[in-house]
Amino acid sequence: MRAVNDVSITVPAGTVTALLGPSGCGKTTLLRLIAGLERPAEGSIHAGDKALSTPDQVTPPEKRRIGMMFQEGALFPHMSVAENVAFGLPRGPERSRDVEQALELVGLGGMGKRPPTSLSGGQRQRVALARALAPGPEVLLLDEPFANLDPALRVELRTEVASLLRTLGITSVFVTHDQEEAFVMGAQVIVMRDGRVLQSAPPSELYSRPANRWVATFVGEANVVPGQGGAEAAETIVGPVPLAKAAQPKCEVLLRPEHLELDPGGAWEIEQLEFYGHDTLYLLRDEQGTKLMVRAGGAPRFGSGDRTSVRYHGPPTVAFEP
Repeated sequence: MRAVNDVSITVPAGTVTALLGPSGCGKTTLLRLIAGLERPAEGSIHAGDKALSTPDQVTPPEKRRIGMMFQEGALFPHMSVAENVAFGLPRGPERSRDVEQALELVGLGGMGKRPPTSLSGGQRQRVALARALAPGPEVLLLDEPFANLDPALRVELRTEVASLLRTLGITSVFVTHDQEEAFVMGAQVIVMRDGRVLQSAPPSELYSRPANRWVATFVGEANVVPGQGGAEAAETIVGPVPLAKAAQPKCEVLLRPEHLELDPGGAWEIEQLEFYGHDTLYLLRDEQGTKLMVRAGGAPRFGSGDRTSVRYHGPPTVAFEP
C-alpha cells in the first residue's frame, strides 16, 4: 500500500501551506519526499523551475536548499546552541555572524554558548528553527514542530513562528494534525486522508465550504443533519437553512454550532453545557434522540434541563449527498 497516492499540490512562493490530516494519512511522507529523504515511485517534484525529483533523476537532500524542522527538534546535546545552528553552514568568516543573526530572528540572541539541555522546550524548538533558517533555504519544511509542547507554550510559539515566516517570505510547508494550528499557520490548507488530498483551500473557505462530510467534521465542530434540498435553501430539523449552491432533494446539511441560536421553550432539551469564558457550548437532544451542538457568545443563558427551540442564523452553508 502506498503512503501517498495520486497527490498533486502547489505551494505558492513566499507563503505557508499547512498539510492537515490524521496520523498515518501521508503528511510526513509527503514532506520527506519534498526534502529528498524518500524517493517517489513515480511523478515529479519541482521547486520553481528546478526539478528535484523525476523518474530519471533525484537531487540529493543536501543540494536542494531545503530546511527542515522536526517534531523533536533533533538537537545535538553535546554541542552548544551556536554549534547546533552552525551545523549546516559552510566554514568561513561569516559563519558566526550568520549563526547570531539566525538566533536573533528567533529571539535567542546572546544564548549561543548555552547547552541545549539548559533550555526550555520552546527555546529548543526555536534553536531548531534557527538551524533550519541559517543556511537561507528556498523552502522550509516543518513537521509538527509544536506537538511536544504544553498547550500554552504551543499557542505562543506557533503565533510567533507564523508571524516570522510571513515576515521572511519563505515558502514553507507545515505539517499538523491540529485544525486550529493549520488555520493559524497556513495561508492555504491541504487536507489529506489515506494518502490522498481531499481539499486544498484557504482556511476560511475550507471551514465554510468543505468538500465533503468528512472534511467538514475534521476541520471544526459540525452538526450534519438530514435535509430536503432545493435551489436556494434546505428544510431541516431547525427550519429553513440557506444554501451556497443548489442541493438534491435528499441531502445532509452542514450546520456550524456558532450559526445556531437558541430561544426559550421548544422541543430541544439542554443535556449539558460547557462554559469557556468567551463563549458557551450547549449540547442538546430532541425527543427522537437527535443531538445538536450550539455555540453562543458570553455566559450561559440557559441551564441543563431547560427546553429551547433552535434556529439557523448564519451564512449560506453546504449540503452533501446522504
